Amino acid sequence: MVNKPDSNKARIRRHTRVRGKISGTAECPRLDVFRSNSNIYAQLIDDVKGVTLVSASSNEKDFGEDKGNKAGARKVGQLIAKRAADKNITEVVFDRGGYIYHGRVKELAEGAREGGLKF
Repeated sequence: MVNKPDSNKARIRRHTRVRGKISGTAECPRLDVFRSNSNIYAQLIDDVKGVTLVSASSNEKDFGEDKGNKAGARKVGQLIAKRAADKNITEVVFDRGGYIYHGRVKELAEGAREGGLKF
């Protein structure tokens, strides 16, 4: 019998290790990324109060066709940066959620930087 390692279990372990080191505040919230097979989600979180300040995802009603690819991830990054600017948030701490900084996660980060977020 072949024992295949559970990649999501390893991702969660990496995510909890990173979360021990970074935390978001109201002035500098945490930009959290979750990536599924078909969509990508981003949130700005104030960990002191435990509330989500801004959220954006490719699963929203009027998002369009590009949902689970790099172009959709870049659009989500630009969307969350625009919504953050509406709430006067410019600086964030990037939390890649245990995923490697590559592909859709990297595109979301670059889209957020294009939109004006600094991290």
